[in-house]
Amino acid sequence: MSTQPIMILLDALGRRWALRILWELRGAPLTFRALQEACGNLSPSVLAERLRELGALGLIAKVGEGYTLSNDGRQLGDVLLPLDAWARRWARKRDPK
Repeated sequence: MSTQPIMILLDALGRRWALRILWELRGAPLTFRALQEACGNLSPSVLAERLRELGALGLIAKVGEGYTLSNDGRQLGDVLLPLDAWARRWARKRDPK
């Protein structure tokens, strides 16, 4: 039985720092160092590995001296926005203030 595309994607997004990297790239392109700082100074080896993985999936692209979301990466962000809204509602119900 073959692995379903949704499982491949969720596995990749579930890796440590993957979603944070995509989140930080939602604006302008960032250099490796700027992206590392934006992610709270995560280790260069982890950042490099995640950039390779996300690049291989076609979610980010290298541009000049930095990285940016690809068209697929931006579309994924659009798809995740309703999930973000749902998660915020869910969190409010779990911790009302």
